[in-house]
Amino acid sequence: MAVNVLRVYKWLLITLVVLALAALLFVYAIGAWNVLFPSADHDSVPPTLPEDLGSPAVLVFSKTNGFRHRDGISGGREVIEEIAARRGWSVFATENGAVFSPDELRHFQAVVFLNATGDMLSLEQQGVFSRWFQRGGGWVGVHAAGDSSHRFWGWYLEHLVGAEFTAHILGPQFQVATVETENPDHPVNRGLPAQWEHEEEWYSWVRSPRVKGFTVLATVDEDSYQPVQKFFSHERDLRMIDHPVVWANCERSGRAVYMAMGHRSEAFEVPNVQRLLENALDWTLGLTEGGC
Repeated sequence: MAVNVLRVYKWLLITLVVLALAALLFVYAIGAWNVLFPSADHDSVPPTLPEDLGSPAVLVFSKTNGFRHRDGISGGREVIEEIAARRGWSVFATENGAVFSPDELRHFQAVVFLNATGDMLSLEQQGVFSRWFQRGGGWVGVHAAGDSSHRFWGWYLEHLVGAEFTAHILGPQFQVATVETENPDHPVNRGLPAQWEHEEEWYSWVRSPRVKGFTVLATVDEDSYQPVQKFFSHERDLRMIDHPVVWANCERSGRAVYMAMGHRSEAFEVPNVQRLLENALDWTLGLTEGGC
């Protein structure tokens, strides 16, 4: 009898260990490792930039000390590199936060935060970036660049993102919704239709960045999808009434664009998203006039 009980306990322990390992592997696979175990790792040795880096140059930054959108990062980087090659721009992609030093950052005219998350930069690196931006740099934030993992960087939220993230839809997580263009004459909206359909993990914020004076470029029609977060028996209403998903801001001499699209690589296969991204890069690089 005692032997049987010990055998049961043994197999129970093995089962629990296997389940725990499987759960950890799952968390890692979906990119949520740093959500459970957040990192504050700040790089100190900058990357080596290509010798043939020309101008204009785009820096694609995708460091993830929070949730990692592996698929969205790879898909977004591929499309940005394709756009840059076609337009004759230089592009450099890195996850090394030490690139935000005066010597390195001066080589770039625009920076893309491609699903970058968490406590990514030291206070010194944050200061370098903010000064570079206000002196005429351009910033494009993609999807998770506007999530809650950036809540401890006040300047970034105030001047670039302009809105406080609350949650994303869940149950289902990805839904097709109608995107409605605003300010059609803005350079970032060039060539985009008045309405278009897009499937995304839609974000919601406490209030619209319009309140802070940001220029809203597109909203999502909340009647075209289910703006709720369902978790077991709990259901959270994520409606905003005024629900922007693309917006711009001019801060001193800097130009900023945020777009909520881009969780998965499939988002970057959509022609309207590609057009939006190219227009945003054009404008933040200073290659198109107006908008400020």
